[in-house]
Amino acid sequence: MLAGADAPQALTRAEAFSYWLKLGFISFGGPAGQIAIMHEELVERRRWISENRFLHALNYCMVLPGPEAQQLATYIGWLMHRTWGGIVAGGLFVLPSLFILITLSWVYMAFGKLPAIAGLFYGIKPAVTALVVHAAWRVGSRALKNAWLWGIAAAAFVAIFALSLPFPLIVLAAGVIGYVGGRVAPDKFKTGGGHGQSAKGFGPALIDDHTPTPPHALFSWARLRKVLVVFLGLWAAAMAALVAVFGWEGVLTQMGWFFTKAALLTFGGAYAVLPYVYQGAVDHYHWLTAAQMIDGLALGETTPGPLIMVVSFVGFVGGWTKAIFGSDLLFLAGAAAATVVTFFTFLPSFFFILLGGPFIESTHGNLKFTAPLTGITAAVVGVIVNLAVFFAWHVLWPQGQGGRFEWPAAVIGLAAALALFRFKAGVIPVVLGSGVVGLLWTLAHPWIG
Repeated sequence: MLAGADAPQALTRAEAFSYWLKLGFISFGGPAGQIAIMHEELVERRRWISENRFLHALNYCMVLPGPEAQQLATYIGWLMHRTWGGIVAGGLFVLPSLFILITLSWVYMAFGKLPAIAGLFYGIKPAVTALVVHAAWRVGSRALKNAWLWGIAAAAFVAIFALSLPFPLIVLAAGVIGYVGGRVAPDKFKTGGGHGQSAKGFGPALIDDHTPTPPHALFSWARLRKVLVVFLGLWAAAMAALVAVFGWEGVLTQMGWFFTKAALLTFGGAYAVLPYVYQGAVDHYHWLTAAQMIDGLALGETTPGPLIMVVSFVGFVGGWTKAIFGSDLLFLAGAAAATVVTFFTFLPSFFFILLGGPFIESTHGNLKFTAPLTGITAAVVGVIVNLAVFFAWHVLWPQGQGGRFEWPAAVIGLAAALALFRFKAGVIPVVLGSGVVGLLWTLAHPWIG
């Protein structure tokens, strides 16, 4: 796009609705892929928002607990069309995936023990591990533009992998380093690292670098109080309803409470939150097994929407396994649990954007605020690498240390990585191709082994 091009025409709500609905069905590839899709459409092609404003919003979403891609869509929708735009953009990012995952989760629970289904998942699991590694590379290639940021990413990996430090502490330390680094070496902590995509010109945008903040995005105490009351009221009403119907120890109530904590206490998007969800859902509540958790991630990788939608799978399997409505209503139990989990997981995401957006809009271009966010984005890369190691361990040694090494899974994973890195293959072909190979190996294994 030439720098001298005319600015795009004003955007109607109908046009925005159409795009956000389309995005909900095509947003494959996890957070890295979804952010890339939005960047290509909104910054490069449609020019609804400038590169720097896009990256500034992204850095804010990266520091928030919750799914950064969905929050970024919510932020941009809100910036363009007020609260209505934010709710539509964020909601349509999630709803198609919810309906698809409920259907796929039912197929998995009803027919997952069939050899054909088990074989497909045998091949998909190592492909998912390769996808996580690829996601780390994609995010890192955008965020790690100099030795300072590489150092933060490496330190974050060591902190979470070797020292088992909590991620909120890592986020805080990265933010402090970013703040100090922004004062000591400001060129190293500018948005985009000084020589990222922000150096490209795509032409004037509807919301350009110097476009004044729209009136609805200006900070006011009255608006802040209104947002607080509405969202706290929604959460309290939903939780009170679950307690009244099922009691505090009920499965759905505990799911609502656990995934509220997951949404509030975990940072770095889907890849960072999954170890926390694993610990709670598998080890503590026993809603599903470790193998089912990895299978759920495989389904999440192959459906549109944020990768954290794997929590809907967790909810469905937990509701089904616990038979919360009796043994004759397993699908209804799973669907209800998936819906409850999705509501409590994503409600805080809308809250954070609508509450913090006005403040963030007042800071774009201000290095004092952007440098800590740049440091935190770098730390997230290290956390994603840690998750790749976590999944590789469970896929290649499913029986734990001392168990059999799954060399066929290793071969499938390496082939998937080659397809992603060398041949730039898409997520869906890689996952489906790996599933087919896993199926063929499983069916042939009795004769080969």
